[in-house]
Amino acid sequence: MTEAPYSGQPAQILTTISDLVPPGSAGVSPIFDPDSIDWSVDWMTAMRRAVRSAEQLRLLLGLPLEEGVGEAGPRPAFSTFVPLEFLRRIQPGDPLDPLLRQVLPSADEAIEYPGFVSDPVGDMESLAAGGLIHKYDGRVLLIASGACAVHCRYCFRREFPYSEAGSRREHWKPAIGYIRSNDDVHEVILSGGDPLTLVDENLFELLDQIDRIEHVRRIRIHSRLPIVIPQRITSAFCEKLKGLNSHVWFVVHANHANELDDACLNRLSMLSDSGIPVLNQSVLLGGVNDDEDSLVEFLERLVDHRITPYYLHQLDRVRGTKHFEVPIEKGLLLMSQIRSRLPGYAVPTYVTEHAGESSKTPL
Repeated sequence: MTEAPYSGQPAQILTTISDLVPPGSAGVSPIFDPDSIDWSVDWMTAMRRAVRSAEQLRLLLGLPLEEGVGEAGPRPAFSTFVPLEFLRRIQPGDPLDPLLRQVLPSADEAIEYPGFVSDPVGDMESLAAGGLIHKYDGRVLLIASGACAVHCRYCFRREFPYSEAGSRREHWKPAIGYIRSNDDVHEVILSGGDPLTLVDENLFELLDQIDRIEHVRRIRIHSRLPIVIPQRITSAFCEKLKGLNSHVWFVVHANHANELDDACLNRLSMLSDSGIPVLNQSVLLGGVNDDEDSLVEFLERLVDHRITPYYLHQLDRVRGTKHFEVPIEKGLLLMSQIRSRLPGYAVPTYVTEHAGESSKTPL
């Protein structure tokens, strides 16, 4: 992983041990054999053995190589990174698989379009101190780590300069100082990257520093890791969250029902059983979840497992993602359709974000 040399975990977590693809050609049969994989490994080992190239991903799934898409993807600064735990949920041989579309680099990413920019939501304009983003009243967002457990091709922070602007362990002091000196900040959001790519020792240290600030009443953790590598959620992690004085809210990120396998849902249940509210936010993505039946199946699967649908985001217009964009008119129609089929608590708020605005904008 190239975007997080500072992210606070031992170097070996970010060093591949993958030796999964023997010589051969794609397009005949998938090479990946789930039955040959040890699924009992810890999350750090899962990070180390992740797939790290478009070629490798295609070979494992029995797909032909795409001309013009190199080992690091069409944008070298945003490489391929897909853990085996996520790979096993992708249908081999299906180039239209909705999970594959989220993680497989495409030549479309190299096409420039007007209005698609490096920082569509104005993160850089709102940097306050040491990776701390202060956009909205009463809450701040701390970029706790630049590393992710999966590289989503639509990521709105795919060009965020983590090494220069992100927070890191040795630079937490300015961020903590800023929070401490602003007593109108009642909620701290840990984001990234992904805060759960911090090893427990460092993550718990950060949580304790925030928890000791008297006017902070809530800590919100935004993470895709429990979806991608479910074993990141452990009993020790749940006990830590239960023991904090601040109220903890946990927001995961999934977009399609196929992401929510039993391993994922069982680990999320550990959070719910610990008294931690679990919410989900999604992005409306062309070719992934932009049809009524897919959304209904997905939202029902969430609420059937005590996960509250929170936001459905209109795509943030970061460079290289135009091929994922769904027209707002279609998004509004989809919202009307799912609202007619589901109870209100199962319907997320459809929102967009504009740089400089005081909140997300409901659509």
